[in-house]
Amino acid sequence: MAFRKENKGSVNGGTIRSIAVLVVIAALVIGIFAFKRFAERNSLARQIADLSPKGAPPQGIDDLRKAIALYEKKIEAHVQDAAQTGVYWKILGSRLIDKKLYGEALEALEQAARYYPEDETVHYLIGLSSGISAKSEYFSETEAASFFKTSEQAYLRAIDIDERYAKALYGLSVLYVFELDRPAEAVPYLERFLDINKSDTDAMFVLARAYYMIEDYEAAAGLYDRIIGLTKDPVKKAQADANKQQVMDRWYG
Repeated sequence: MAFRKENKGSVNGGTIRSIAVLVVIAALVIGIFAFKRFAERNSLARQIADLSPKGAPPQGIDDLRKAIALYEKKIEAHVQDAAQTGVYWKILGSRLIDKKLYGEALEALEQAARYYPEDETVHYLIGLSSGISAKSEYFSETEAASFFKTSEQAYLRAIDIDERYAKALYGLSVLYVFELDRPAEAVPYLERFLDINKSDTDAMFVLARAYYMIEDYEAAAGLYDRIIGLTKDPVKKAQADANKQQVMDRWYG
């Protein structure tokens, strides 16, 4: 039963070196920036503590008001700096995915998640990068399984944050059906996806495959009929017809 996988493409050596330099420079800049901010935060804490004659954080209402008035702008600047650092990591991860440098993207996105643990897009991109990285021929089965586990957890986290996040629903379903051989777990996520995107025939193919794998032949055949009735793409129509015939042969064979 056919399933079209993403074409990985290729990146020439010059491009890889350029991206590698970019990653190193970005890491150094962010590291220096983080160290500087860490030192400033420690200094800020010491200055606030100095407002108290005992060298402890201010306790009285008047002392607290003085501390807030004096350091409110600095505290806000720290918050903004941290937020911007998280954005930079997220952008870097996205750019590396565009270049198909999934391992480097995964590292950048994991940093972004430290700043934005409630950002469903960051978790979705971690799931995508980790799932693709797992298929590298240079990893052992144990290493690949670890990447797939990270991918599953990231997709689930994205869905936990936003239960109607379609990309994560689809990504997790593909992972369950084609990589982890757990089609029954994909079914509810695909059904939710199709409740949001009712005419997405690619998702219908994946769901029909899941039904076939769990031997729900009636549901699989019905879904292929639905694809045939919806699509205007002759290739998809022919594939759905061929897949339906395979289902029928198994059902009545």
